Amino acid sequence: MEKIFEIQNLKCGGCAKTITSRLNDMSPISNVSINMVDHSVTFSYQNETDVSVVKEVLKKLGYPVVGDANAVKTRAKSYISCAIGRISD
Repeated sequence: MEKIFEIQNLKCGGCAKTITSRLNDMSPISNVSINMVDHSVTFSYQNETDVSVVKEVLKKLGYPVVGDANAVKTRAKSYISCAIGRISD
């Protein structure tokens, strides 16, 4: 099955790299792709528990799903995740 989440705080390729890297490390999540224009992440999963876990991981990285809280602390986490994605090149 495939899921698309529209996410907050997605700014650049560094953000996309961090998200993609982290989600690709999660089993059974696969086929992760980021759409910078739509601010979305698409992935394949096996059950609804996987979807909940991905949503929580995105939040912890600083990229909550649209509609979820986006506090200052969460936005700060996204800048850190972005920087890590840029540095890991």
